[in-house]
Amino acid sequence: MAENSLQPENWVDAYADYLFNYAISRISDAEIAKDLVQETFLAGLKSAKNYKGDAAERTWLIAILKRKVIDHYRKSNSKKGKAEVKINYSAQTDAEGDWLEEQIADPFSNFEHDDLENEELGNAIQSCIAKLPAKQAQVFTMKTIQGISTEDICNELDINPSNLWVMIHRARTALMGCLNETWF
Repeated sequence: MAENSLQPENWVDAYADYLFNYAISRISDAEIAKDLVQETFLAGLKSAKNYKGDAAERTWLIAILKRKVIDHYRKSNSKKGKAEVKINYSAQTDAEGDWLEEQIADPFSNFEHDDLENEELGNAIQSCIAKLPAKQAQVFTMKTIQGISTEDICNELDINPSNLWVMIHRARTALMGCLNETWF
């Protein structure tokens, strides 16, 4: 890919939901998450000349957003921020991050090749989803697992986008609590 393969005019439609989901899962504040996504788009525009095409556009934007999240926590000097920084900059690796999503997709990851562990984690996630209120479980499954667009979910369930994000945030919070008790 060449530099001109970036299509910033499509970023909001193509990546805003994905970036917001990523940010809200790490920030837990919708307004800050929205701000970080906007800052990501601005930083992407400013650094478009540095885009080498080695990664997909979305991957490149996620890398920018990761740095925005880390910077946010550095500024707030919170415990979560310190943990986030440690996860991203471990002394053992020069890799950009040790995020769970990257490990699952990494062919050299220990998690990916452990079928039993993946099956147990999948069962734990399904069990935790089953404990959610019905509408939260439905919205979370549609958005996060099935990848249905925000607009389609809102139209189908007759809810507004803000309500959708609140339900997803609550579902994620409940799922993390459940997984911390039953899996981690």
